[in-house]
Amino acid sequence: MIKSLIASSAVSMAAALASPALAGPYVNVENNAGFIGSDFAGSVTDAHVGYEGSEGVYGYYLQGGPAYVQPDGESGEVELSGKIGGTVQATEQFGAYGEISFITGDDEASYATKVGVKYNF
Repeated sequence: MIKSLIASSAVSMAAALASPALAGPYVNVENNAGFIGSDFAGSVTDAHVGYEGSEGVYGYYLQGGPAYVQPDGESGEVELSGKIGGTVQATEQFGAYGEISFITGDDEASYATKVGVKYNF
């Protein structure tokens, strides 16, 4: 149960990327809740410190920190999570993005990837 919650949360916690305008550090606190049908399965709250920047058409970020994993009806635990990602703005209307994220667990770490393209009309 916890592994599937962590894996699904790792995937769902990855937000759509946008190329950052300025380089610099940031703090990102994010909560992601999971549901199976209409039943609440639990949540993961990340408290990350990160750095983002851009160079021409390329954007990037790296962030990490503690993650509080709270399965429904069970006691919560603190794990470590993080993500690294980037964007390429190929044209004014078309771009691509990618992200790799992880979260530690009792037995082993879980990893997730995300890749995509975005077209603006």
